[in-house]
Amino acid sequence: MITLAVTDREGKPHAIKTTPDGTLMEAIRDYGLTDGFALCGGHCSCATCHVILDEAVLPLLSPISDDESGLLDGSDHREPGSRLACQVALMPALDLASVKIAPTD
Repeated sequence: MITLAVTDREGKPHAIKTTPDGTLMEAIRDYGLTDGFALCGGHCSCATCHVILDEAVLPLLSPISDDESGLLDGSDHREPGSRLACQVALMPALDLASVKIAPTD
């Protein structure tokens, strides 16, 4: 099991315990943070699963694709740690990672 330190759009913290498989989007959705989150179901087509990760974990992740980057470019809230949660594979190295769900655009 890993624990993710997730802050929702209202600023409330959540400690999400999950297995290190699947995607970050699935872990957040399965936990119940679904209000306007991941509307496309994880197909990298809507950017409603935009999260901001601690920059220290970014080197652990697969490189951002052109499609993902293009969707994030449309956000007023893009930051250096921005990723789409549907594109972030969970792994043991993400234990205790800090994740903020970005505000809606």
